[in-house]
Amino acid sequence: MITSGFLITAFATLFVVIDPPGLVPLFIALTRGMSVSRRRALATRACIIAIGILAAFAFAGEALLGFIGITMPAFRIAGGILLFLTALDMLFERRTQRREGQQAEPDHDPSVFPLATPLIAGSGAIATMILLVGQAGGGMAGTLIVIGVMLVVMITTFAFLLAAPPLERMLGRTGTIVITRLLGMLLAALSVQFVIDGIRGTGLI
Repeated sequence: MITSGFLITAFATLFVVIDPPGLVPLFIALTRGMSVSRRRALATRACIIAIGILAAFAFAGEALLGFIGITMPAFRIAGGILLFLTALDMLFERRTQRREGQQAEPDHDPSVFPLATPLIAGSGAIATMILLVGQAGGGMAGTLIVIGVMLVVMITTFAFLLAAPPLERMLGRTGTIVITRLLGMLLAALSVQFVIDGIRGTGLI
């Protein structure tokens, strides 16, 4: 049975993995000089594509794992380790530095790459979707609930992208760093919980 605690955990996990505040400086850099309407169009396209990618892995990710012989406990452990590495990147600003290094040409459309993937629907977000579907029971109802939570996170991400310029001015670089590090601490704790759940699923504890 899906509890409110699971919904909160699912939202928090996806939020810190996608990291909408951390996308703000990059979105501004990739869309510098563009009109408000073009920025809105790029943000819309990027979020729609990311939703499609994440929903596809929510529906078919576990079946794909089963086809290649990977159990859900093993994937939970691997996913937890991957998310922990992501958390370390957030805590020590390595992910921010890599993101800021991904610049685009002025006439380039960055909505598919690098915005939709890998920055929004990256490996961490894909792994998180599969893990959450497994925690929800793996049925159609659980999958749809996880997708619903993902949609809420994506709407939040879209709002951050649209509000990027004023948010950057309000938070400043220091504020963005503080928020990213706080989210990194939360993600580190959640990733350890994934590993513990995976080990418990193997029957070792």
